Amino acid sequence: MALRFFRQLYSLDTLDTRFVVPATATPKEALRDAELDPAGPLPTQHRSSRHTGAESEVHPSRWNTTEFYIYYLSISASIFIMFKLVLDVSKKSHPTYPQYSQLLEDGWIPGRKVDNVDSQYSSFRRNIPALGALVLLHPLLRKAYDSFWRASTYTQARPSAGNTALTMGLTPAAAADARLDQRVSFDVVFGCILLTVLHGFSVFKIAAILYANYCIATKLPRQYVPAASWTFAVGTLFANEFTTGFQYASIFGLFLPATVSKNGRPATNFGHTLDSYGGLMSRWEVLFKFTILRLVSFNLDYYWCLNARTGSTLEKQLDPSNLSERDRVTISANPTDYTFRNYFAYAIYSPLYLAGPIVTFNDWISQQRHRPHSITPRRTTMYAIRFIVVLLTMEIMIHYMYMVAIFHQKPDWSQYTPAQLSMLGFFNLKHIWLKLLIPWRFFRLWALVDGIDPPENMVRCMSDNYSVMQFWRGWHRSFNKWSLRYLYIPLGGSALPGTWGKARAVFSYLVVFTFIAVWHDIQLRLLMWGWLVTLFVLPEILAAYVFPARTWRHRPDAYRWLCGVGAVGEILMLMTANLVGFALGLDGLDGLVKSILGTWEGQVFFWTACFALFTGAQFMFEWRENEKRRGIKMKC
Repeated sequence: MALRFFRQLYSLDTLDTRFVVPATATPKEALRDAELDPAGPLPTQHRSSRHTGAESEVHPSRWNTTEFYIYYLSISASIFIMFKLVLDVSKKSHPTYPQYSQLLEDGWIPGRKVDNVDSQYSSFRRNIPALGALVLLHPLLRKAYDSFWRASTYTQARPSAGNTALTMGLTPAAAADARLDQRVSFDVVFGCILLTVLHGFSVFKIAAILYANYCIATKLPRQYVPAASWTFAVGTLFANEFTTGFQYASIFGLFLPATVSKNGRPATNFGHTLDSYGGLMSRWEVLFKFTILRLVSFNLDYYWCLNARTGSTLEKQLDPSNLSERDRVTISANPTDYTFRNYFAYAIYSPLYLAGPIVTFNDWISQQRHRPHSITPRRTTMYAIRFIVVLLTMEIMIHYMYMVAIFHQKPDWSQYTPAQLSMLGFFNLKHIWLKLLIPWRFFRLWALVDGIDPPENMVRCMSDNYSVMQFWRGWHRSFNKWSLRYLYIPLGGSALPGTWGKARAVFSYLVVFTFIAVWHDIQLRLLMWGWLVTLFVLPEILAAYVFPARTWRHRPDAYRWLCGVGAVGEILMLMTANLVGFALGLDGLDGLVKSILGTWEGQVFFWTACFALFTGAQFMFEWRENEKRRGIKMKC
């Protein structure tokens, strides 16, 4: 019983049904079959849509072979040593502990300090009680709103409610429109209140940006909308950064006389008064980046809606309450749905406003009309348990492993062995992964409770990645899907064959990752991160071209070992890029690499670590083969 619960808890179906239901499959029937055993194989009728010809590519299981028993020993020993190295340097007895101990705080685990140095996670951690209360309050207020203000014809607009709608004189389409109207009405009211609490008078700046973007989409000649939308989006990112969120004091200072107090204090104007009421998050521009993505989504979805060739669900004879994920995204909403009211509600939708995940406008409108079949009490409860598990994992880690404080303080690096320095860098990346995973899962959980199913942002554990391309498909997945739809594919993507097609794809990657770097923060180290990621994609593309899988079909083991060698290089490049962009920068990385590789001891450790990474890559390969045997082939 316990084992079955564990399998269900960590099944792909629990994490996100998109992983077990093909993007082109209608979810109602597929999910009914998948619920029979979430951890078991997919039904036969869905395997072919998952991967064409995959049966011939799937190899027999290697889990019980001598080779893999060797890998199990290597992986087990590596994990033990990795944790021990960082735990040892985090002890009070370590010589460098006094150099950073002042950064540690008292923890809730008896006798332990907590490494709460990272400001991003510290802010979220501090607000967990308030956010938890908000998650409970929001659906209760929606139910109360529906009870007091909904029309008598309002229905859940799901197929099971179809008979009810008909007995009330409504068609299913009218019932869906009623549900959309009711939910949007609540979202606008609640969103405005939440924005005012969060940002104070800055809510007027947000409203002005939203209105300006809406005018670009609806009032400019159609041919200018894409270029104008992108110019406005990128321009807003730069303007927010350089003006620190359009301070009212600077705006009013352009045309209002400043006043100087008698005691000689700096000049003030009415703008300073407005700036002083900035709400709980006065730096509204920091997280407004997620709203920028929604603004682009609305504009381009509306632009494509105006294309006469775009079909509707009626023209394609599809059931709008049972659309596949791809149809929800690609089939335009009704032209009458692209109103300022719907757009405003989408842009400030409370559960996803602060950090996503990103849902396209078309998908959001579709889910507002029809509650997704993927949302069930069992799945939502299991997802909530998984969130609690990762939250506790992070708490235990920062109570016993102090790598963030160590890197922040930059103590005497000569006091650490190359192995210790390497593991400090590795677990620093693990901290970055967790600090992003936890808020994203929290806000997705809130959306699920509210009846909206956004994509899961983190597909695999950070340590379960060996490909640069696949890593970025699974890291911040909703942003990746957004980038594909609105940037990579319009740029041409990799649709062209031959050498020119490969070059075009690399150029598209460069543009995409440059935008992603600028979107994260306008800093040189993040631009370097974006360019490094693009650079590190090249070896993978070239290796696939030089060593095509089809030529190794009769030597599968040799090809798997060759890929394992390449995977080691890919993993090292992934760690390098992320340490540059999110932790150390180029100078810090240079010092870390020299400390590790500058000694004979460091060289021995490096090559030992490469062997450990090779065994881990073989385990990852077999794990994905196991997914194929169950009918699942994810692109990450």
